[in-house]
Amino acid sequence: MNSEMKKDLMSIDDLTDMLPDLVNWAIAFKNDTEMAPEFKPLTGMTIGSIYEKPSTRTRVSFEVGVGKLGGQPLTLLSKDIQIGKSESIADTAAVLSRFLDGITYRCFAHADVQELAQHASVPVINALSDMHHPCQAAADLMTIVENKNNINGHIAWVGDGNNVLHDLLLAGVAFGYDVKYATPVGMEPNSEVIKRAEKIAARSGAKITATNNPNEAVSGAGVIYTDIFVSMGEEHMEDKFTAFDGFQVNEELVANADSNYLFMHCLPAHRGEEVTDGVIDSKNSVVFDQAENRMWAQMSILTYLCNPIAWQAYDDLI
Repeated sequence: MNSEMKKDLMSIDDLTDMLPDLVNWAIAFKNDTEMAPEFKPLTGMTIGSIYEKPSTRTRVSFEVGVGKLGGQPLTLLSKDIQIGKSESIADTAAVLSRFLDGITYRCFAHADVQELAQHASVPVINALSDMHHPCQAAADLMTIVENKNNINGHIAWVGDGNNVLHDLLLAGVAFGYDVKYATPVGMEPNSEVIKRAEKIAARSGAKITATNNPNEAVSGAGVIYTDIFVSMGEEHMEDKFTAFDGFQVNEELVANADSNYLFMHCLPAHRGEEVTDGVIDSKNSVVFDQAENRMWAQMSILTYLCNPIAWQAYDDLI
């Protein structure tokens, strides 16, 4: 790929204009039992995935997805390479670009994945950073679109103003969904991300509402989404839990939503903390559909970034 033409995915709004097409592509490919098994757009390509944080869904979904597309997945754990330690991120990017056709990076600091992308000559995908989680958002909107005929109401978020919320906001309003988010005081989402989301909402006609009251957020909601209260790397912040009193998604809270609401969670879930068993195991829950859709959404993104001609050729057929 010509390095001057390469595209990266740092946050989901990098793909705002293409997002509906990418999601529809993923849904079509997921359900295609005729063409999809023979469609191998990553044949001859190796996709490397760097992990500073351990992962279940991210690692498995990328490895299996790359394989389904005909490519070779290469997993690089933090102990396997010297990125940011005895070798700079820039030098690591230059070296890996000589061997790989694409790189995914699950890291702590968003600045690190931005630096890797800046110096890599192949597409770089943010597989999670402290600021953004674009692949999760693509899977989330894919799951919502799959169930759109049953959704009557806005997307409600209950929890921390974290990376998952950032990209859910950016993606949700891009699809025209109103989003109401409830966070504890002092744990609101990043203000710059909100400004970006508001610009997208102004074009799509969607509305963003902020509150510190979970009941207000979920009232009449078609989707209720939560996440763990304390993210990986924040385990030392034990006092953070007290701020989430009243934020548990339980049977009493969801009674305020539309009866056909979807319950969503990016997993892993801490049952009994941010959500009860009765909610996550209910008929309204689509958390395992979300988990599976990480693979299909990422397959669409990988094909679009690493072999755009093949992505377009398949899109023309569906």
